[in-house]
Amino acid sequence: MVKEELIEEIQKKRANIAVIGMGYVGLPLAITFANAGFSVTGIDPNQEKVEMLNRGESYISDITNAQLRKHIDSGRLRATSEYAVLAEIDAVSICVPTPLRKTGDPDMAFIASASEQLAPHLHRSMVIVLESSTYPGTTREFVLPKLIANNNLKVGEDFFLAFSPERVDPGRKDFTTVNTPKVLGGITPACTEVARAWYEQALETVVPVSTTEVAEMTKLLENTFRMINISMVNELAQMCERLDVDVWEVIDAAATKPFGFMKFTPGPGLGGHCIPIDPLYLSWKMKTLNYTARFIELASEINTSQPRYIVSRIQDALNRYKKPLNGSKVLILGVAYKPNVNDMRESPALDIIHLLQEKGASVKYHDPHVPEIDYEKIHMFSEKDLQTALEEADLVAIITNHSKYDYTVIGEKAQLIFDARNAMKEYPKSALKVIKL
Repeated sequence: MVKEELIEEIQKKRANIAVIGMGYVGLPLAITFANAGFSVTGIDPNQEKVEMLNRGESYISDITNAQLRKHIDSGRLRATSEYAVLAEIDAVSICVPTPLRKTGDPDMAFIASASEQLAPHLHRSMVIVLESSTYPGTTREFVLPKLIANNNLKVGEDFFLAFSPERVDPGRKDFTTVNTPKVLGGITPACTEVARAWYEQALETVVPVSTTEVAEMTKLLENTFRMINISMVNELAQMCERLDVDVWEVIDAAATKPFGFMKFTPGPGLGGHCIPIDPLYLSWKMKTLNYTARFIELASEINTSQPRYIVSRIQDALNRYKKPLNGSKVLILGVAYKPNVNDMRESPALDIIHLLQEKGASVKYHDPHVPEIDYEKIHMFSEKDLQTALEEADLVAIITNHSKYDYTVIGEKAQLIFDARNAMKEYPKSALKVIKL
């Protein structure tokens, strides 16, 4: 009866929802559940975030203040750092970070903390869905034991546990949390049934799979596919540079084939929380089974070396005009990991800035979405006067091609441009001062 009663509570929107981790995944998900008519509590250990949310101030570019305040003012959404509220919660989504340690091993501290703090408040008729990207087996082998360590509750009978990989792509307007198909797999069929009944109340399409391991592996396949193909075109760019062939023209020509080809483009390296990290979770897991994921290891090697290759190309560009990198003024345009967002997680721009500084360059940056960088040894503010910064720089490096930039003006004002994103594609090909990746 527990399953049927919980599903009924969910379908009648009487179930109380909690989202643990109010970041790029958790906050949009909480808003989505609130939009669907649920009462939602966001839980985050960062007290500053909690206070901002309760004031109706969004720190996520995909969520406006108006979207947030609508539910804060109505009382449908609130934020707290206290896990004790889970005693009154019926459904919980865990959306915490899963970074890598410096050694390349998974850092499970956030998932462990969320699970351990949830465990004392676990009760009958509760459904829990882990959304954090992780290695196959995490939900069953890591989270479940922590939840049931000090109680007699049975998964699939008393409470329900599932995994549903997040598919958030910050900055997108066409595919959002609501309309991106949601893969979901439970520890037991009953777990899948309950979790599906919950998510279907707020999301357009739920795709059930047989187990949590299938759902976990699905996310890793998606991002490994992208990682490997990006590494391939990054290497292709290096090949084309040596062959004196325009890699961008090659890719555009290949993309005219209506079948058997998917367009990927080169760039300064991988960024964001998912693509640079998720495949390495799979690689680590396979090492525990005495298997080497060779494609993943090679792709990671190529992509992580891309910032160093970019710096070497910048140095060559300056040398062409008899200017040493040491002492030259370099202006970086765009430091977010992708266009039109303020997300700097794993951004290759950070490595590029650090490498340039190591070689003695005087580095400044401009980014309309990132007013300040405070990362390890890099402490900088975005240039306020872009036109002056363009004119004063010995070289302007386009690292992230934000749509707010006027590339015609950049072409007119800059002395020398290294374009890592093909942002200057409309600039005359005869212009010697534009050097493409």
